[in-house]
Amino acid sequence: MPRTRVLLADDHAVVAQALEALLKDSFDLVGVVYDGRALVEAAESLRPDVVVTDISMPLLNGLDAIRQIRTRRPNVKIVVLTMHKETQLAVDAFRAGASGYVLKVSPGEELITAIEQVALGRAFVTTLLAKDLISLLMEAAGSEGSAESPLTPRQREVLQLVAEGRTMKEVASILKISPRTAESHKYEIMQVLGVDTTAALIQYAVRLKLVTE
Repeated sequence: MPRTRVLLADDHAVVAQALEALLKDSFDLVGVVYDGRALVEAAESLRPDVVVTDISMPLLNGLDAIRQIRTRRPNVKIVVLTMHKETQLAVDAFRAGASGYVLKVSPGEELITAIEQVALGRAFVTTLLAKDLISLLMEAAGSEGSAESPLTPRQREVLQLVAEGRTMKEVASILKISPRTAESHKYEIMQVLGVDTTAALIQYAVRLKLVTE
């Protein structure tokens, strides 16, 4: 029986190396990437069975990367491995298309179990959040539940890059759009959010977990 093909994504090289050591005996590790855009590209080119990703990732955050991966490769399973303990963030991850949610403070064996379970088409939630998450998911069923961002996927991408300190020229290059279009997106974001400074944009991006403080 072929081993499950796993793609790892974490922006900290030391963490990624530790994960490789933990998982290499149980799975076929097809690649390791360090930002969200590289993750989306690798998920398409390397065709893993399971992706393990953090939420806080440079260039493209984990939640938006999950959405893009699920659009391009709907059959791939995704496990979020993160330090974020907020139950609502776990709900957002499942809504984005994740099948598993594990905390970095969890035992290593739990991540292995999570990968095995999602590879079989099942969901997995860390025992540290399971009770609260199930309750929140039940409350949110059939309703809007969480406060979804009023921004479009492209606007979230621009917002994250601006919050990371990228110039409009850099934003345009990364997103493969013109600088004028990048500026237009930034203006529209400020209009939607009702803010008039870059500092306010950064504060909003932090609240959305697009970037960390």
